[in-house]
Amino acid sequence: MSKFDHAMLREIYEQPEAIRRTLDLYLDAHTLKAAAFEPLKDWLNPRGEVLITASGSSRHAGLAAEILLEDICGLAVDVEYASEYSCRGAGNPRNPSVIVISQSGETSDTLAALRCARAAGQPTLAIANVSGSTMLREASVAMPLNAGRELAIPATKSFTCQLTALYLLALYEAQRLGTLDAVQLKEKIAELQSLPALIAHQLDAWQTTMSALAKKYREASTFLYLGRGVHYAIAREGALKLKEASYVHAEGYPAGELKHGPNALVSDQVPLVVLATVDRALAASVERYEKTLQLLEDMKKQGARVIAVANSGDRAVAELVTDCVPVEPVSEHLLPIAEVIPLQMFSYFMALEHGVDVDRPRNLSKAVIEA
Repeated sequence: MSKFDHAMLREIYEQPEAIRRTLDLYLDAHTLKAAAFEPLKDWLNPRGEVLITASGSSRHAGLAAEILLEDICGLAVDVEYASEYSCRGAGNPRNPSVIVISQSGETSDTLAALRCARAAGQPTLAIANVSGSTMLREASVAMPLNAGRELAIPATKSFTCQLTALYLLALYEAQRLGTLDAVQLKEKIAELQSLPALIAHQLDAWQTTMSALAKKYREASTFLYLGRGVHYAIAREGALKLKEASYVHAEGYPAGELKHGPNALVSDQVPLVVLATVDRALAASVERYEKTLQLLEDMKKQGARVIAVANSGDRAVAELVTDCVPVEPVSEHLLPIAEVIPLQMFSYFMALEHGVDVDRPRNLSKAVIEA
């Protein structure tokens, strides 16, 4: 008998192995597999311009990828909603390379965006989890995932495998463009390979913590999720997961935008979920973290209820918030893969608190095949 009552929780727990399988597609020991990346050698626009288009959780993976590709590779990246891109009508005079991201590889808006890009003669790259899907077949280049079949409608393991594949893409382009040297590349690959075990080690503690927090916050009417830099994408994803899984309203914002209007909502019934992790080896990450600490200080004075996701052992954050969820530290661009998982669990347990069939939320389907 399975120890999981729902597919969503089982799939959350399957993420370490799903990430390992996806890594096996693209890594050979501590190097990038030449054969796996050979089709990508002529994909990139000569000016290093990339457009990412996707919907839902896949778009949030694209928002994270924008930071990865700009920070690690020096590319110029834009992210658009697939539903908007496919309806614009006008072409893009810059002729960027286009990345489409989809769990199913059949999402109608994203497929339409792919076909628009192909019709305009733009190089296309599809990232999807379903082998043989239309997007993987029609794009110039395909990067399949190996998350395994995902039964629950809320995306969990497909999302973290998307992030994994996009990080691998960034490493490949960095190697090709020379923005990482051989030593740096080897170190990043080694850290990436160690991530599944690190996540697996934390799953049970996250389950216990997020189950308790769902009980504590079940009466909240709205949540505001906040993050800076690459963590903003995860704030957006955490808010979406809560909405679709539990029917509790939530919105994701850049942390620095809270005081530009949304702070008027903050009350006992509108708690904050703040991503406050940090890579202390990266100056820009430390600067973002210090700004987040200042925000947390202000929110404590304001009397806000705050759940923070922070580095394990971070007492500075813990002393400023109502509840603190620890995540073992990794480098800045890998933190999203780990820190999203407790947020997935929070949405799962909030769904249970509200009596929702978490695997089959109302009005939603696994692949949106009609616009």
